[in-house]
Amino acid sequence: MSVLPEDTAVIAQRLHLATGFHANERDWVVDRLAALGARLRSFRDDQVELEISLKDRRGVEQRVTLECWINRTPRLHLVATSTEHDLPAALNEVRNELIRQVDEAKTRTEPRHNRALRSVPDLPELGRPPASPN
Repeated sequence: MSVLPEDTAVIAQRLHLATGFHANERDWVVDRLAALGARLRSFRDDQVELEISLKDRRGVEQRVTLECWINRTPRLHLVATSTEHDLPAALNEVRNELIRQVDEAKTRTEPRHNRALRSVPDLPELGRPPASPN
């Protein structure tokens, strides 16, 4: 997975570090999440918000949560979590899960742009047998 400088910039502009991360870790976290930037570039800057938090750092119940809000109709709220004890592995896990969720959300809305997929066949009226295909 190659990461372009634009991908890193997309994440840097939209990411908010929440509980558990220190300000001096921001560049490292942005670099870890940069692969997500390619998926988010298709949205305008004002449409996407990202927030990452870390609870119980180095504890038994360490949890990394990456949240993404995409402001479009309907508004999407995507959440990826990891309980990995290794912080770099946890960041990779939440990044990959959020990439999967963004891809899934994009494909869910694609058929509306294709007239053939939008058209719905006529249903037979109730009480009448369906017409024969001859």
